[in-house]
Amino acid sequence: MSSWAIVALVAIVIWGIVESVKARAGIITDEDGNQKIVAPREDGRTAAELEAARREMMELKERVKVLERIATDAHSGDAREQARIAAEIEALRALPAARKEEPDQ
Repeated sequence: MSSWAIVALVAIVIWGIVESVKARAGIITDEDGNQKIVAPREDGRTAAELEAARREMMELKERVKVLERIATDAHSGDAREQARIAAEIEALRALPAARKEEPDQ
């Protein structure tokens, strides 16, 4: 046998071993080349339960992001500046009402 034939044979054997190990682990490759794990779960949870848990986890992550934004935005310099400007605007709105009351005295 030539050396190239030996290299090809070894490569084919290694490829076969890798594919058999992947099959035992439950890893398949779809038509796009993406690998997915399809091994049956040992904890007895169905795919619907797992999907519901994933959706709930994503919803909780979104809630945490909103809470983090609320917690950090209230203490930022921009938020304090906006609150100061809003207070000034409200104070200016109160001035015309106070001036209207003064001539009555």
